[in-house]
Amino acid sequence: MKFIKNHLMFILPLMAILLGIEFYLVFERTTNTYEKGLKEGYSMLAVTKKPMELSKFQALNEHISTVEKIKRESIVSEVAKGVSQSSSKEILAALPYFYNLGLDSYLHTSGLEKIKKDLEADANIKKIETFGSSYNSSYRLFSFIKLILKVFIGFMAVVSLFLIIKQMEIWKYAHKERMQVMEIFGAPLMLRSGVLFRVAFVDAIFSTILVSTIFFYTKFYWASGSGIDIMVQNQEALFKFSDIGILLGSSVLIVIIAVYTVVFSSKGVQE
Repeated sequence: MKFIKNHLMFILPLMAILLGIEFYLVFERTTNTYEKGLKEGYSMLAVTKKPMELSKFQALNEHISTVEKIKRESIVSEVAKGVSQSSSKEILAALPYFYNLGLDSYLHTSGLEKIKKDLEADANIKKIETFGSSYNSSYRLFSFIKLILKVFIGFMAVVSLFLIIKQMEIWKYAHKERMQVMEIFGAPLMLRSGVLFRVAFVDAIFSTILVSTIFFYTKFYWASGSGIDIMVQNQEALFKFSDIGILLGSSVLIVIIAVYTVVFSSKGVQE
């Protein structure tokens, strides 16, 4: 029972860190999809004196990726109802040119202002409307959610790492006599710590398998039947087999940090 308890005291904090890492990976993939949707759904309005091509807009700012010309005839048909055809032509001739500009990425609001400033520097451009109010609200909310998640994962990782180190200290004292004998015979630090590494690596592999299984089940079995739209739409982002390598590498790194933190915390093996 004590054996199981000792290993659980190592496995559970390590799983907490690995869950945090995997949640972060899933969140990044999901938000990348969300950012792409926001980027594709956003456009700014440009009003020009003369017609402009995409290349001319891109020469002013590299973040302009698409240009859609708004038909002026449809605008005239709305504002000139009941007006003679000759008057409609005069209105059409007097109208400036309108374009919807798409961006190549989801930018900070300061990036939008720079685009606006760059475009308005051109004498041919009369006005740029960025619809900054709605964009700013969405961007701030999105950035706040990302920040909160990162802070929470970071805090959880630090607390869990301390618990792992504490358990490693328990294992160190459990094998103290064996490590003392090896130190007396001049065994190098890596060899003396081998017993800690072996126990910890086994638990690290076990923790990686458990966390991978949880997300594997979530992706292939639970998500499709959950009825949660965001889970169904982003099912592919919930888990990737490459994540196993990331989790295993992270757990091994945590083990190495924990072992050497414990070993170097004292100047030698206590008598």
